[in-house]
Amino acid sequence: MCRWLAYTGNAISLEAVLFRARHSLIDQSLHSRLGQTTTNGDGFGVGWYSHPTVLPFRYRSAHPAWSDRNLRDTARAIHSPLFVAHIRAATDTPAQETNSHPFRYGRWLFMHNGVVRDYPRVKRDLMMAINAELFPLIEGSTDSEVLFFLALTLGLELDPVRALERMVAVVEGVGKHHDVEHPLNMTVCATDGEQLIAVRYSSERQSRSLFHSTSFHQLHALYPDDERIKAAGDDALLVLSEPLIDLPGWWQEIPESTVVIARGGAIEQRPFTPHLA
Repeated sequence: MCRWLAYTGNAISLEAVLFRARHSLIDQSLHSRLGQTTTNGDGFGVGWYSHPTVLPFRYRSAHPAWSDRNLRDTARAIHSPLFVAHIRAATDTPAQETNSHPFRYGRWLFMHNGVVRDYPRVKRDLMMAINAELFPLIEGSTDSEVLFFLALTLGLELDPVRALERMVAVVEGVGKHHDVEHPLNMTVCATDGEQLIAVRYSSERQSRSLFHSTSFHQLHALYPDDERIKAAGDDALLVLSEPLIDLPGWWQEIPESTVVIARGGAIEQRPFTPHLA
């Protein structure tokens, strides 16, 4: 499928996470250890905020992350307190820039790893559920972008967790109507620059892998001379498809049907329960 990560904390160089870790996201684009596919070479994208109130920036490509000559310089030049990155393994839709994550609307960025099963069968009904004013803004052909615009339709900007729960309920309801077994498998990330919301959920309760870092404060105590750890700050958080380094005790797997909310140094983890009410 895909691999993604999200970072929030002090402003750091994107290069530190994308390239300099032993099992960095760029390494995962060729050698994923926990993904459904080893290679994730059907496009990539990064999105970042210079300030929470400023609209996010994006750099996306349909090419493999490992072969993009400009990505390392771009990642070295950018310092951000909140950024996301995604490498894509396409399923039923082509490798093209408009299908590369993250997707953007206003201040919001969105990434997805997983699948809407039997998407050609349910595609029309899901698209018809999207607000008519938002529909013209869909640029690509992926199920992931449709999930994003469904969530926007259902109130992502007002109550992101509830909107994502409603979005899943709609997808599962449409899937059931079309006799699709286990309609949705997903790990998703949504952020507006101030809060970061990550969800691990699947209809069959066998979701793609998702982890978060446990304590940068503890890591700083273990490695006091590591400038990258020091720069991130004690309240930093990484949420990611698979760990960047093999450090026992520093990565916690996010349980099935769980949402993680990070905002202003505070981290909350609670059950994720799809419903329309």
